Amino acid sequence: MSVDYTNGHSAMDYAEHQKTYAGFLRFAKYAVIAAALVLLGMKIFLV
Repeated sequence: MSVDYTNGHSAMDYAEHQKTYAGFLRFAKYAVIAAALVLLGMKIFLV
């Protein structure tokens, strides 16, 4: 995705913002996978 930052605020560090957002998405993906594995394990071992 391409975004034009030419009219953005000069104090905003857009590269760091994108890096932080990418890290958040990576964490969210692994958290969802972990939750699904826990639920799957509960279905297998508790039922």
